[in-house]
Amino acid sequence: MNPYRITLADDHALLRQGLRRIVEESPELEVVDEAGDGLELLRLLSKTVPDMVILDISMPKLRGIEAIGEIRSRHAGVKVLILTMHRDKEYLCQAVSSGADGYLLKDDCDRDLFSAIRKIRQGKFYVSPSLSKELSDYRKQLRRAEAEPASAHQCLSTREREVFTLIAEGRSSREIAELLSVSVRTIEHHRASIMDKLNLRRTADLVKHAIHKGYI
Repeated sequence: MNPYRITLADDHALLRQGLRRIVEESPELEVVDEAGDGLELLRLLSKTVPDMVILDISMPKLRGIEAIGEIRSRHAGVKVLILTMHRDKEYLCQAVSSGADGYLLKDDCDRDLFSAIRKIRQGKFYVSPSLSKELSDYRKQLRRAEAEPASAHQCLSTREREVFTLIAEGRSSREIAELLSVSVRTIEHHRASIMDKLNLRRTADLVKHAIHKGYI
């Protein structure tokens, strides 16, 4: 049987080396690539498509959350396991909504990495045990939201929500285009669509809206 192929993405080389050693303790698993940032990860995936990507949320050039969306759009069959130090419910919710298949805390990696990989390979979602309540609460929120009329922000596409957040953080269209590996014209199109859907006229209004609604 061919080994299960994994690509690692984290901006800390020592962590990647340690993670590689742990992964390759199993004869069923193989690390095929390593990336130090989000854009490098996408370049590697254009050449070698693994079965799973294990990536951090906090990476330079293209954050892990945005990278999930790109992986989903380009390689729908690739599983994504977030490996992070962030315990905040906000990060967990962002990862789940972006399409991650698992969320593992780095503190739990030595003990739970193989369990996480195995569960994801079985088509299930994995979350570190200490965050199971946060995941349950988030899923309840989603069910309540589905039962309520859609808000203007819920009408935004996944890509528009990514662009919305980056604009609200003060990024220029060119910076966003570089982060998401698309053209400036595409970002301007998303910006116009967002402003129209949210009934906003100026970028300043968008930032105020984001702060008021708790998106940043």
